[in-house]
Amino acid sequence: MSEEMLRYDRMVEAAKRGVVRQALREVLNRGGQLPGEHHFYVTFRTDAEGVDIPDYLRAKYPTEMTIVLQYQFYDLTVENDKFAVTLSFGGVLRRLVVPYITIITFADPSVNFVLQFQPDDMPDLLVDEEEMEHDAGEVTVAVDEPDDDTPKPTGTVVALDAFRKK
Repeated sequence: MSEEMLRYDRMVEAAKRGVVRQALREVLNRGGQLPGEHHFYVTFRTDAEGVDIPDYLRAKYPTEMTIVLQYQFYDLTVENDKFAVTLSFGGVLRRLVVPYITIITFADPSVNFVLQFQPDDMPDLLVDEEEMEHDAGEVTVAVDEPDDDTPKPTGTVVALDAFRKK
């Protein structure tokens, strides 16, 4: 891609990762508790730089892992580039550190919300996220309303059954 082109793909990825960061911050603002029936499924790359998980978990999940933040999670910390949380694995508490750039999927099934992320082949995405956070401001965009004859876009439904334990 030409360096003269705006990289909307990177902007969108950075904005989506910002949603994850803000959702986690909202949990912190509520004393570390998720409101109502909210719960998060976070799938991330275990083999990516910056991920800190116990070796036995990395051996069990060599490329990716899904964690659930619902009832029993502890010591959640949210930083600009990563989050950390303590979870119980087989009755033993373990600390995980997950950079946002390593997240593949973020879902909140209670409200049918899912974000899918592009592969982490964009190493400078993290810089873009931080710049966007500091440069965030109000933006107004004019959008033309479609004619009544314009076909309506269709979406894809993503089933979360793949994340549930059976």
